[in-house]
Amino acid sequence: MVMRTFLLALVVLLLLFQVIPGNTKRCWNHRGSCSERCIKKEIFFIFCTSGYLCCVKPKHKPNLL
Repeated sequence: MVMRTFLLALVVLLLLFQVIPGNTKRCWNHRGSCSERCIKKEIFFIFCTSGYLCCVKPKHKPNLL
């Protein structure tokens, strides 16, 4: 009985990871995320290879001279 419960919990966790992957596309040295629109407190810096915006937090944006 314990083994069945363990296997059922394992299957449910694996399915959740497949259903809810989150935003896996990263940009700007893994400090930004590619999306259609930047969320609050993020700024657009460059374009991703997919054509989406690379949204980064202001503290990660490089200082340009």
